Amino acid sequence: MTTARERAAILVEALPYIKKFYGQTVVIKYGGHAMVSEELKQAVLTDVVLMKFVGMHPVLVHGGGPEISAMLKRLDIQSRFVGGLRVTDEQTMEIVEMVLVGKINKDIVARVNQLGGRAVGLCGKDAGLFTAVRKTGQVQQPDGSVQEVDIGYVGDIERVNPGIVTSLIEQGYIPVIAPVAMGESGESYNINADYAASALAGALKANKLINLTDVEGILQKPGDPASLLSVASRQDIDRLVRQGVISGGMLPKVDCCLRALQEGVQTTHILDGRVPHAILLEVFTDRGIGTMVVN
Repeated sequence: MTTARERAAILVEALPYIKKFYGQTVVIKYGGHAMVSEELKQAVLTDVVLMKFVGMHPVLVHGGGPEISAMLKRLDIQSRFVGGLRVTDEQTMEIVEMVLVGKINKDIVARVNQLGGRAVGLCGKDAGLFTAVRKTGQVQQPDGSVQEVDIGYVGDIERVNPGIVTSLIEQGYIPVIAPVAMGESGESYNINADYAASALAGALKANKLINLTDVEGILQKPGDPASLLSVASRQDIDRLVRQGVISGGMLPKVDCCLRALQEGVQTTHILDGRVPHAILLEVFTDRGIGTMVVN
């Protein structure tokens, strides 16, 4: 239990950061274990509401892979993946949209509102927020060559029109966005939430992009939390990728961080969403807990 004096010290430590980030936009990619555990859901969304009340402008972009897989299993539809991307035919896309937009998005909105925030749920189709083109999967052949394969209604974001998000922020709302986009002909596309958050952060010229995931951050020695890089530059990431230290599922996460920086986002963060109140610990304390990726 903390004493009153210790609690006061925590608030004093947070004050410079509250002043620094007042009025700044922070895009948070919400996914991984933090979306599955009830305790962590409450902690993450409490952090978001607190950020809003101290004058920041949080924007949530959420995933939902496990819930999509569970629903497909209930309907006896087999999931298939190519290069980590779900092969999405027309029937699967209907389920993806139903789960992301109709279920997960509205559940997050309800929870934020229950905590005293004012959230509004959107998807990439609303007001033309995300326009996408079809993405192909890549399969490595035995000879080492890479073959492009059709993976259905999986998209790459081609354009971002952030006007609706900006309007909601100006009116005091917390936008909650499901990564479903529309193609030029009106077709629906499933978008990787990491890339959706990165593209939106760039379009909003956000101060921060925070990626909540299931790892401590960028480790210089795989499996060794003591080797956590508190701050990583582009050069650090290039070196760790060449050495094979950053690989697999971490590659798209660091790629999204670098893309956001290139589009004008000031700092990007990879945090362990399994730690309660990870966002507050990273943003409002001197030490932080994850990896901050900078230019």
